[in-house]
Amino acid sequence: MKRPSSPSPERREAGSGDHFRHTNKADRPSAVALFLRRHKGKLKFLATTGVLGVGAWVFLSMHGTQGLVAPLKAKIEAEIPLKVTEIRVEGTNLTSQNAIHEALGVSVGDPMLGFDVKAARERLNDLPFVENATVGRRFSGLIVVHLTERPPFAIWQHKGQFVPIDRDGNPVPDKGMTSRDAQAFMQLPLVVGEGADHAAAELLDALAKTPDVKAHMTAATLINMRRWTLTLKDGASVYLPEAAEPQALTRLEELQKRFDLLDRPLEIIDLRLPDRLTIRERPAPAPVTGDAAAPEDQDHTAKPTGQSQAPAAGDEIPLSKTAPAKKPKRTDEGDRRPSSLHDDTEHAHNSGGALPA
Repeated sequence: MKRPSSPSPERREAGSGDHFRHTNKADRPSAVALFLRRHKGKLKFLATTGVLGVGAWVFLSMHGTQGLVAPLKAKIEAEIPLKVTEIRVEGTNLTSQNAIHEALGVSVGDPMLGFDVKAARERLNDLPFVENATVGRRFSGLIVVHLTERPPFAIWQHKGQFVPIDRDGNPVPDKGMTSRDAQAFMQLPLVVGEGADHAAAELLDALAKTPDVKAHMTAATLINMRRWTLTLKDGASVYLPEAAEPQALTRLEELQKRFDLLDRPLEIIDLRLPDRLTIRERPAPAPVTGDAAAPEDQDHTAKPTGQSQAPAAGDEIPLSKTAPAKKPKRTDEGDRRPSSLHDDTEHAHNSGGALPA
């Protein structure tokens, strides 16, 4: 006797007591359909926002934003009175305050919201001597400017050109410097002549140790790339020895403290001999009379008539106790001695520290 076969899956699905259902893979919904079904509300919101954003962008592109934003900005500034109360500048030595405030483009009392920090920083970076600038603003109304300067070490005059140089003698970019920056130039020492750019550091370091001499100096000229001649503010010339500038400047500093030598009406101060000092007084102007003028080679050097505490013009003053008692020959420009002691180009002209207009 045959046993009855088990009902098929379709029949078991139709049966009341069996809830098993067999489905095919093709009948299942895809992952995209499930995602859309689950996030249907969010997608509608994003679509609506996108349509509104595109419409707003098209509207502003056609009508412009200045006319729409300006009234809102003015209303905010009126209701929230944020004003610039203080401008603090840090790290500046050569850059003038006027140039900094002009580059900032804002003053105390101006609205804080109208201040463009990025544009101000770019204008500050374009100033001469400025390597980097940072600008910050605070809600208290304070604007802080910090400058990192790359100041030149000196100004080198060569072939009629004035070039800012660093300590090693390399040119410093001036970033389009104009005559407004002449005040910054005046704070730097002026060196003149071929090779003076690379030889200036040693001389200026020695001058830094003799402040009285440095205060009277307006320019330093390198003669034949061997030795220096200082030009003082009153036009006097100081001849320094070759390879012995620090010692000569120290002696000159002592003479200034004792006798106010640099304040006297002198034409030449010769320090090239290690144990002697020769000075020449500036010629006095000839009196205006009906007589013939004095010859040009007339000696106007004042001679001492008695004992004097200060060095007498036109004389040589021993700087060493072992110096011979006999008075040697003059060692000024008129004396033609061997080149080891004197140069034949002592009267090399320089600008005397003049700066371009």
